[in-house]
This record gives sequence, C-alpha cells and structure tokens, in this order.
Amino acid sequence: MPTRRSATPAPTSTGAGILRPGELARHATVERVACAPGIAHWVENHWVLRWDLPDDAVFSSQTLPHPACTLSLELGQPRRGVGADRVVVTGVVTRRFDVELSRSGWVLGVKFRPGGLATLADVDAATLADRTVPAGELLPAHVVDVLRDIPAGTPVAAAAEAADAAVAALVTDAPDADYDLVLAVVADMLADRSLLRVSDVVERHAILRRRLERLFARYVGVAPKWVLARYRMHDVVAALDDGYDGSLADLAAAHGWYDQAHFGRDFTALVGLPPSRYRAESAAR
Repeated sequence: MPTRRSATPAPTSTGAGILRPGELARHATVERVACAPGIAHWVENHWVLRWDLPDDAVFSSQTLPHPACTLSLELGQPRRGVGADRVVVTGVVTRRFDVELSRSGWVLGVKFRPGGLATLADVDAATLADRTVPAGELLPAHVVDVLRDIPAGTPVAAAAEAADAAVAALVTDAPDADYDLVLAVVADMLADRSLLRVSDVVERHAILRRRLERLFARYVGVAPKWVLARYRMHDVVAALDDGYDGSLADLAAAHGWYDQAHFGRDFTALVGLPPSRYRAESAAR
C-alpha cells in the first residue's frame, strides 16, 4: 500500500549558513523557491545562484554546510570539482564550503532533505560525503538530461518546474520507514534546540544509539552529533551576522556551550577564525 505523506513536511533545513550574507548579496543573488508538493517528502527546496563580475574580480563565497545532498546544474565559470559534465551531485560537506566566484555563472540547485537523495537513488550517503560527482553516476540518464537541457538565465520559476519534473521521475510509492524516522529525528533536532546531545535524541525517540548512528550514516552521510552541532553553529553565526554585540560567553551558553574555550575551538575549526575576530571583521565590512 502506498505511504501517506504529509503535503507540508516539517522543515529539515533553514536558509542559514552563509557567512556574511550581506557581502554575498553585493556580488551575487540567491533565490530559493519551494518544490512541488509531490516531491516535498524528499526535497527541501530549489535555489538559483547568479553572478556577473568584472573580469579581474574574484569573490570567495563561504557557507557552513547543512546535512543535505544537492543535485545541481552549474553553468558559466565552474567551481573547483566540476568538470565537463555540469550536472553534478554534491554530498554532505563536513567542513566550511568555499566557492570562488569569477566572471559570470548561473547555478540551479535541488536541495534534498537529509536522506532524500539516498532514498531516491538507493545510495549510501556516507560514500558521497565531501565529494562532487557527475550526476550520471547515480541517477538515470533521462533524469539528468532534463536538467542538462535547462539554459542559463532561465527564470527561476521555470527552472524550478524543470527540476520538479526531473526529481519526480525518481519517485515511487514504495514505503521507507527508516527514511521517515530519519526525517522525523532531523526535523526534531532543527525545531527543538534543547536537544543538545545525542543521548537527548535517543531518549526522545526511544531508539538505540547505535541504530540511530547507522541510519544517519546510511541516509544522511554524517553522524547525529554532527547534525546537532551544525544547527547550533548556524544559530551562532546568524546571531553574529545580525549584529549581536553582547558577551560571547553568553552567546555560547545560550546555544548549549557551557565552556567558552570549547565554543571557541568549535567555532574556529568550522568557520576558520575565532568568534571575536569573525564579529570584528563582519562589523568592519
């Protein structure tokens, strides 16, 4: 019997994560659009990134990753890792995601929900972590061709409609209870920031820790602890980018770090510089 799926699944991602979003907006535009209801169980949204820079200009876009895989069509000046085939799949990125924008470019992205691509393509998400591969290695040719035929500059709504059609060709009515469980857990992690440790999640969802870790490795590609930490860091960076001028110790404590030194190490490891310096540099721009 086909599964009954909500027409409006709980969010499993946000628009957070872009470092210094105001600076990006001066060099490029990002537009997000909802996907069709028929694929919303697997896809979070579609997005289009466009830029047109002077020949001698280069802008480094920096993003903190989400627990999501992306299917994208990347036209114009390619980013590192994208070859002749411009339709690619990028697995979960476990570190800061840097892309140098130069000349001009246009990218259409399909942002899957955590586990969405793994379910539709029957692939182990852990094998894609920190990798970009030609989409044809994972998806049927007729799906990839729909995206490949989209010309640069296509209006966002029309590009999203084509992306909907491409993904819809992968959808089946076969139930996947494990994927549904992963979605529920990730949505809970995003909605309830009182879940600070994996043990909190295990207790909330009455699941063995080892089983939860296996499910996340298979569907998401990273560990539950990583997802919890990433959402918290998104919140912290968003606060700093929005002009938070209070104590960094208070900011850390408000988001679950009870040791400021630990917070500083986590922030520096992911963002690339200490929180005090990030705040100062953001304010100076």
